[in-house]
Amino acid sequence: MTQRPTHRGLRSGLALLIATSIAGFATPALSQTVPVPKPAPKARDGSVQMSAQEKGPTTTGATQTPPNPVIPDPNRNVPANIFATFDANQKAQAARVSSYLSSLQTLVGNFVQVGPDGSKTKGDFYIQKPGKLRFEYDAPSPIAIIADGSSLAVRDTKLATQDIYPLSQTPLRFLLSDRIDLLKDTNVVNVTADDVYISVTIEEKQALIGTSRLMLMVGTKDGQLKQWTVTDPQGYDTTIAVYNVDSTKKVDPGLFKIDFTNYITPAN
Repeated sequence: MTQRPTHRGLRSGLALLIATSIAGFATPALSQTVPVPKPAPKARDGSVQMSAQEKGPTTTGATQTPPNPVIPDPNRNVPANIFATFDANQKAQAARVSSYLSSLQTLVGNFVQVGPDGSKTKGDFYIQKPGKLRFEYDAPSPIAIIADGSSLAVRDTKLATQDIYPLSQTPLRFLLSDRIDLLKDTNVVNVTADDVYISVTIEEKQALIGTSRLMLMVGTKDGQLKQWTVTDPQGYDTTIAVYNVDSTKKVDPGLFKIDFTNYITPAN
C-alpha cells in the first residue's frame, strides 16, 4: 500500500481542503509511486505564461500581505436545510456569488491555509475553468495538488507518492464549474451577508460517509473571492484565504497535467 504522512496538520488538512477529508473517507481511484515532478513545460509561442516555479503570482494592483483567515466558530449550528426560508435578499446575494463564479475563467494568486489543528501553511494556486487547478505549497511542505478536469492528484514529493481521485468527489468542483447557479445546482443551506463578507454554505450528504460542507466567502464591497472553509463529516474545518488574486493571467496548461504513468508501488 502507498504510505501516507500521519500528522494531521499536513496530510489530513490538505486532504480536507481539496477532497473533503479524502484521507478519511474518499477512496482513491489509483495510488502510485511517482518520480519527483519536472518543471512544467514552457510555452512555444513565445507568450508569457506562468509556471509552478514562478512563485508569488502578481496582481494588477499592489502586492498584498498574507491575510488572517476568518476561522468559523467550531460550535456553529448550520440548519440541515433552510431553502424554503431564504428571503429575497439572501437569494440576491447567492445569485451575486453565482454570477461572480460563473464569470471567472482563470484565477491565480497566493493562499494561506489553516488546518484542523490550527497549523498554517502558505503557497500559490492556479485555476483554469472548467475543472483545472494546481496548489503548490511552500517548503517544507512536499504536497502539490493537481486537477486536470476529470481527476485530482494529491502528490507528495517527499514520499514519492500520488493518489488519484475523481474530481466529482471534491467540493472544489463548485469553484471549478464553468457556469453555476448555487441555489439550483447545489444544496445551499445558509446565506449570510454583512459589511465585509457574503457567505454561502453548501451541504453534501453521502451514504456511508456522512455530511460535509463548503462555505464560500466573497467580499461584500468588491464581490471577489476571499476564502472558503471545508468541514468534514467529523466536524473538522480547513480554511483557505486567498490574496494577490488575478483573473487576467494566462496560465501554462502544463501546470494541470497529471502523470498517469503506472509506477508500481514496491511491496512492504
